[in-house]
Amino acid sequence: MIPVASVLTGAMLIGGSEVHGGKGEVRAVDPRTGQAMEPAYGLGGTEEVDRAAELAWAAFAGYRDSDLPRRAAFLDTIAANIEALGDDLIDRVSRETGLPRARVESERARTCGQLRLFAELVREGSWQGARIDPAQPDRVPLPRPDIRQRRVPLGPVAVFGASNFPLAFSVAGGDTASALAAGAPVIVKAHSAHPGTSEMVGRAVKAAVEQHHLPEGTFSLLFGDGRGLGTDLVTHPRVQAVGFTGSRAGGLALVAAAAARPQPIPVYAEMSSVNPVFVLPGALAERGAALGLALVGSLTTGAGQLCTCPGLVFVPDGDGFSEFLGAASDAMRATPAAPMLSESIHAAFVDGVERLRAASGVTVAAEGKDDGTIAAAGRAGLFVADGATFLANPMLHEEIFGAAALIVRVASSDQLRQILDRLEGQLTATVHATAEDHEQARTLLPLLELIAGRIVFNGWPTGVEVGHAVVHGGPFPATSDARSTSVGTLAIDRFLRPVSYQNVPAELLPPALTDDNPSGLWRRVEGRLER
Repeated sequence: MIPVASVLTGAMLIGGSEVHGGKGEVRAVDPRTGQAMEPAYGLGGTEEVDRAAELAWAAFAGYRDSDLPRRAAFLDTIAANIEALGDDLIDRVSRETGLPRARVESERARTCGQLRLFAELVREGSWQGARIDPAQPDRVPLPRPDIRQRRVPLGPVAVFGASNFPLAFSVAGGDTASALAAGAPVIVKAHSAHPGTSEMVGRAVKAAVEQHHLPEGTFSLLFGDGRGLGTDLVTHPRVQAVGFTGSRAGGLALVAAAAARPQPIPVYAEMSSVNPVFVLPGALAERGAALGLALVGSLTTGAGQLCTCPGLVFVPDGDGFSEFLGAASDAMRATPAAPMLSESIHAAFVDGVERLRAASGVTVAAEGKDDGTIAAAGRAGLFVADGATFLANPMLHEEIFGAAALIVRVASSDQLRQILDRLEGQLTATVHATAEDHEQARTLLPLLELIAGRIVFNGWPTGVEVGHAVVHGGPFPATSDARSTSVGTLAIDRFLRPVSYQNVPAELLPPALTDDNPSGLWRRVEGRLER
């Protein structure tokens, strides 16, 4: 039976053991009331990191060689165990984060759905990338050896829980699911803002490890100081890759620590993005008011605490602008403040909004309502500047994590091109256009490919579909590695590397590379896909 909220212990889960750290403690705080919650969670340090990492390394050999049906069943069981936590999990998440019940239920469904999606991927098997170039002993002038290739897991992976997705990007989120699917043990550093949620989900994973008789080091859950324990984790020689979702400062610190190791390792960090939206003239004239209303709906989803929140909106100075701004402002003034995830996030949001408000050439279009009843209240806001002001002030390009957006009034297509040249890498870029805008859109899309991982057409960037074709990544500083995604089945690639087997005897080859192909995998043989 999975332990639930009434029996939370405040313990770290290191392999099969429960450990209470002695490096200080942390409690969750209800962002609606500011009240601390029980239990206290003891923080770990170097000793706990070393124990978890050594257990993970000891588990690696057995777990990476686990047969694929068993590994897939393990992922399915994690999903089932999380669902079995029922309302206790939903209530704890909501209390620790201030997120409404419907959002938490949706996120739980997404978390379990992506675990099951990776289970399907594991069973299908093509992610192993099997390639076979059979020997050609009679080739002249030199014979060709038998060469076969597959991909193998890198080794134990450190995953850092995110503040804004306590389920989908945390203990059993996408990074953990994709690493476990690849055959890599996982050590999670829980986010201090939702430790109870982390313990509950961690116990669901731990129970699945036991149910499938996997090595105990397949999964561990640690609590600790971000700079101290986090750095110890990234620099431990047994850890071979890192998954992170959070601030740019935090991500870059981990990247630097990993690069400074005697053996550098990859850090897949999702960091900051303002997710620019480009409204083209035809769309503005045809549906300016509707776009303004929809902008506020997207902006204020989750109190703006989504990595895909639209923080910059570029609108041409022409027909429909007044209707767009008027509708957006009216909707904003009717929007009540919502609790932010933590006091530190709230403080950073307030500071960012005040800097934006004080910037020369920026005016306040509208702000949301705040009745003063929420401790960490995120009061949403819309701001306006012209294109020249935006180009002249790099601070206006920076992310404000929360429901604040800057609408930039663009004077010309030439000015828009200048703006595009100045934008940093993004997770998303959105275009609103009609058929008459397609000529401009055709020239815009190749430029957006250079700065964004996902291009959205006539929609909004909030809401990321979990599937096979999605990309949740992008050029720096959106992520530390633009070649990858943290959402969707392609995420498994981050934790794999290719190995070639030359003239290896048939009886010693891994099943994916044997001539009889027992699992019926799609493989590239002599360059042709077949099974």
